[in-house]
This record gives sequence, structure tokens and C-alpha cells, in this order.
Amino acid sequence: MLQKLGEEIVPLSMRQGLSLLIFIVMLFQFALFYGPVLADYAVKQAEAASLGQDEEIISLDQVSKAGAMDQEAAKLAEDMASSSPEIKVIRSSRHVITAYNSEAAQTDDSPCITANGFNVCAHGEEDTIAANFLKFGTKVQIPELFGDRVFVVRDRMNKRHSDRVDVWMKERSDAIKFGVKVAEIRVVEIN
Repeated sequence: MLQKLGEEIVPLSMRQGLSLLIFIVMLFQFALFYGPVLADYAVKQAEAASLGQDEEIISLDQVSKAGAMDQEAAKLAEDMASSSPEIKVIRSSRHVITAYNSEAAQTDDSPCITANGFNVCAHGEEDTIAANFLKFGTKVQIPELFGDRVFVVRDRMNKRHSDRVDVWMKERSDAIKFGVKVAEIRVVEIN
């Protein structure tokens, strides 16, 4: 159909047609991948312009270094920085992410006990994940879905899910509502 259309409108040689097709593909690729980035940049520029042309947006570190903060505020910022652990990202990758909870139909005959012997029901915090491709005890973040929350690998999944992450949730309704998602997971080290 493309050849017929090309012959009717403008006769193109095979090389010209291929060149045109490559150009169109590159144009769409640019629009799809760089368009959102450029739009985000334009929004940030507009926000900066609305603050005033002479004003700059500066970070807390810049303010602290410039000595603009008084001593109490600087002490508070220092205390907050020292009390929060330093998180180092080891590696990241994208995976299918699902959710489960402690029901025998979803686990086994001891639904509260994970594959490494941890009792999630007694623990009561939603910080446990099942993943077959990570070692027990590995700490993981899923920033797109859970922000800064840190999860620990304590459980395993069926062998057919070798590349999937399953997040433990207290309530069945929450797990159903979560559904199936694809997101980046980050293996982290906490100091």
C-alpha cells in the first residue's frame, strides 16, 4: 500500500522510500522520547520565570554553605542529616510487581511464615517482599510506587515467577487494588 501510495503521489526510488521511512521513524522517535523531556524543561523554565527573572532557585546545601541559615536551623539540619541513614544504590532494574498477603490460598499451609522463617503477621509492617532472583535479606526500594520505603527480601515465589517481585500487604483488598505493575527496583545498601 505504501508503494502504491508513493507511486500515485510522488514516484520514489527504493532508496528514497527507505530514506523517507527512516526519517519519519526518527522524527516519531524524537517526538515520543524527547518531547516529554522538553515539555518538562519548558514547564520548569516557566515556573522559574514566574518567580522572577532575577531570582534563582537554590538548594538547602547552597543556603547552608553561604551561611544564610542561622545557627539553630543549621544545627537542626545537621541533626536530621546525621539521624537519617545513608542509602547507596547498588543496582537497579525493571520488574513486574504484584502484591500478596497471608492467606493459605496465596502462600502455603503456614501463611504468616515466609520462606526464610520470618513471621510477617507478628511483625505487622509492610516491608517484606518475595523475589526469587535476590538473596534473603537484600534491601530494596521501589521509588515509583512506594517512595523511600525500604523492603527486605524474606520470601520466595513460585518458580515460574523467576523475575517478578511480590510485595506483602496486610489486607487482601489492598493487594487486589495494587494489581500488577511494572516499575524499577533498586537494590540498596544502608549505612
